[in-house]
Amino acid sequence: MCSPAIECRAREASGMGRASKREEIAEAAFRQFHKRGFNATGINDITKAAGVPKGSFYNHFSSKEESALEALSRYADTLRFDLLTTPDLPPLERLRAHFEYLSRDTVDNGFVRGCLVGNFGAEIADHSEEIRAAAKQGFDTWAHRLSAVLAEAQATGDLDGSLDTETTALFILSAWEGTLIAARVDKSPAPVDAFFELVFERILR
Repeated sequence: MCSPAIECRAREASGMGRASKREEIAEAAFRQFHKRGFNATGINDITKAAGVPKGSFYNHFSSKEESALEALSRYADTLRFDLLTTPDLPPLERLRAHFEYLSRDTVDNGFVRGCLVGNFGAEIADHSEEIRAAAKQGFDTWAHRLSAVLAEAQATGDLDGSLDTETTALFILSAWEGTLIAARVDKSPAPVDAFFELVFERILR
């Protein structure tokens, strides 16, 4: 859903303000997974990116899978859900602002990363129950937030009251995930433009 510019969590600091080893490794893992995918990312890639010895990884994470679960949590923090609740802005404008932020990041990063939740879901959901469950929770939470905004739009009379907000939210999120895949293949913003045209100019009118 998504592929926003990385906004790091507040770093755990030492006495000199330097990020902790765990934070450095977790952040490096997040970036490597988002850039390379789960299977193409090795422990060596993570520790090299973090600038720490390989043995340091296992001082903080029991496995690559555990660090991937942490990466999913970090990714959720980059999705700018706050844009969905901006005060004094109509619901559908908030919804559009959310996806405009994600689309700008997708274009600015050259269509190479996609959505980490969708990437993990496609790549390893059949092989890791923990990651599948975490990805599902991520999608469910995201869809619930979108549904809440659509319900607000219905309450203000800006959206057809006959639309089922949960079904519509799930469709929009699924369409966005497909848009990211198409944009990565096409290496152009055309799929993104089509998403906005269909969702905001037709479905949600």
